[in-house]
Amino acid sequence: MSTEPNTKADILVVDDTPSNLDILREILSPEFRVRLCTNGQQAITLAKKSPPDLMLLDIMMPEMDGYEVCQKLKQDPQTADIPVIFVTAMSEMQDEKRGFEVGAVDYITKPINHPEIILARIRTHLLLHNQMLALESKVKARTAELQQAQKIVIQCLGKASEFKDNETGLHVIRTSYYARFIAEEFKLNERQCDLIYNAMPMHDVGKIGIADRILLKNGRLDNEERHNMEEHVHIGVEILGHHEESELLRTASLIAQTHHEKWDGSGYPNGLQEEAIPLFGRIAAIADVFDALTSPRPYKNAWTIQEAVDYIHENAGTHFDPGLIPAFDSALPKIEKIRVQYLESSAE
Repeated sequence: MSTEPNTKADILVVDDTPSNLDILREILSPEFRVRLCTNGQQAITLAKKSPPDLMLLDIMMPEMDGYEVCQKLKQDPQTADIPVIFVTAMSEMQDEKRGFEVGAVDYITKPINHPEIILARIRTHLLLHNQMLALESKVKARTAELQQAQKIVIQCLGKASEFKDNETGLHVIRTSYYARFIAEEFKLNERQCDLIYNAMPMHDVGKIGIADRILLKNGRLDNEERHNMEEHVHIGVEILGHHEESELLRTASLIAQTHHEKWDGSGYPNGLQEEAIPLFGRIAAIADVFDALTSPRPYKNAWTIQEAVDYIHENAGTHFDPGLIPAFDSALPKIEKIRVQYLESSAE
């Protein structure tokens, strides 16, 4: 489509009658760049290869009529936004009604006795279409700004929980990468991989609400302390709230709530089992535990990579989703690079 303000708009005219094409070209060419074709399939091919700014489409054509052409254009994301005006001798009310039903923006009947009318209607629909594109661009830009703001808020809150629990250090950064790598190897799409990466920093945000005497205890927790520690899941979900309009915040809340669930149902807070645990929670569990094992703590030394990998394998089918283990194994080279890049100072 033409986007430069001083460039003539590109009009694709489709009609199986050469004399009709000649008439329309004569009317349009002083003001627009005009392309002509004589059948529906050719029109679809041209529209996909180089989408016009607007299409004038006849209905009565052999092999593929204008209705079918319009339907196919509207079903294809490449061509769905092209404004289509039917220009046809079919003048019955039901014909016009069907034209609008298949996605046309206007319906003009032949013969064209007043060229200025068709020109005015083309100008109007081009103007409307350009205004729609400009509005969509503004909406996309604003949406991107809001999404970026959400990511920053999540990163800041993740950092806040990191300062509260000074044992974790760069834990939230590493686990975000680990979760993304596992998701990629599990063949999730790019949007899903981005989503888990950006939501993962919030998985332990609820630790903000846990008392320091428990959170920073240099030793194993007793039963009461462990119960209190487990409350960080509920606190995290409460902090994140319920934001149906934000997929990122919903995902962050989901991960915070489910990354301590276990495949065999022995996890917390809800004892979910197997695929009742959301996939993102199952991925987060592996990323979280692997990093905890390979990071030093006041009460333990860091495990070796092989020791941690062995643990993940040994607990597949009990703690971890066994179906994710091949993806974890495939992601290990990238995981190791990030682990080294973001080592804790105490581990250097």
